[in-house]
Amino acid sequence: MNISEAAEPHCTFIENALAKARHASSLSQLPALADDSGLCVEALEGAPGVHSAYFGGEPRSDVKNNAHLLEMLKSKENRRAYYYCSLVLVRRHDDPQPLIAEGIWTGEILENPRGSHGFGYDPLFLDDKTGKTGAELEPEIKNHISHRGHALRKMLLLIEKLNII
Repeated sequence: MNISEAAEPHCTFIENALAKARHASSLSQLPALADDSGLCVEALEGAPGVHSAYFGGEPRSDVKNNAHLLEMLKSKENRRAYYYCSLVLVRRHDDPQPLIAEGIWTGEILENPRGSHGFGYDPLFLDDKTGKTGAELEPEIKNHISHRGHALRKMLLLIEKLNII
């Protein structure tokens, strides 16, 4: 089914993920699962946050986003950051109690990119536990430890607990 892209006008990941899930469910007349994710940098007061995809401006570009991030952090000592994912499941477009699961992946922003896997900010994001960037991790490992991986496992537990599917 071809579902058009939903607007993401909100200032929080949860609101944007909910808007996307409701949009998809409304058009498809089916349950829908949607996420909103992004990079949050402490020294930038949570930016790029919900604006992660176009932090460097339009048209969207990973190269522009990474360059802008490095420019913004040039004079900052604190390079702590985390990826955040909000995952929302609605059973129907007007579901009064959507399921919401969140995931966080902690690390820091490097001064120079490393690695060839992944996308977005992955070459600059150094994972706390492995000492590798998101772009250096094998996809299977990244999928397991990432913000999306954490959120998805939490969502599966919610679905099982509530016996939804």
